[in-house]
Amino acid sequence: MKKILIFGNSGAGKSTLARKLSTRYGLAHLDLDTLAWEAATPPVRRPLQASGAQLDEFVAAHAGWVIEGCYTDLLELVADAADEIYWLNLPVETCMENARSRPWEPHKYASKREQDANLTMLLEWISQYPDRHDTFSAAAHTRLYNEFSGKKHMLTRNTPWPG
Repeated sequence: MKKILIFGNSGAGKSTLARKLSTRYGLAHLDLDTLAWEAATPPVRRPLQASGAQLDEFVAAHAGWVIEGCYTDLLELVADAADEIYWLNLPVETCMENARSRPWEPHKYASKREQDANLTMLLEWISQYPDRHDTFSAAAHTRLYNEFSGKKHMLTRNTPWPG
């Protein structure tokens, strides 16, 4: 069974690609957003150890999986178990357009209205991707991509998606 990591900027299409690959290969799918944050306003990152424990449980429970997110610190915890990675390294402008047209994500927001209320902040976040130096940055994703020794793909446009 395949074990795939997908990462990139917000709005790059990680969830879309993860759904396609998970369906095509019969893999369990984990969106790291679901375990990276405390239920608080404003959002607060969960301690890495707590998120890592849930990530370990997911990996142990599934023979094959696709895990997607922008959290290099979490992705590094399972990179040795992965046999394939996809870096969605799309232009910032494309990610911003994708974010503007994204459908409601009920696993992240209570309503489409709540999701849309967050859009201005999200677009600002997306625009900072090349310049940040945190776990969500292009710099961190570049390092993860370069250090990975298995099969790797860098996608630089929305289509065509593999799968």
